[in-house]
Amino acid sequence: MSQIVTANRLGDGEVVWLGTGGQWVETVEAAQILDDKDAVARALEFAAAAVKDRLIVEPYEIDVSLEDGAIVPVKLREKIRAKGPTIRADLGKQAVRSRGAA
Repeated sequence: MSQIVTANRLGDGEVVWLGTGGQWVETVEAAQILDDKDAVARALEFAAAAVKDRLIVEPYEIDVSLEDGAIVPVKLREKIRAKGPTIRADLGKQAVRSRGAA
């Protein structure tokens, strides 16, 4: 199963994912997919350095699947973190996406 690394940005609490090139990105779609244990270990080492630099907090890896080329978190908790509140579709990342589509 593929994995990605997620955390919260320290400055504003935003959910972020480790993207390609070592950038912390705000959408799960831009996350870097990690296909083996060594890649996950390297990503977590990179994340640990970002914690020391006070960029993020609490990094960890999550399982994802690819559905029609899109990265989809496997667990419900991570799906909610990726989209935003479940009771207010006008808030969070889902609201930003719908405004962008309009």
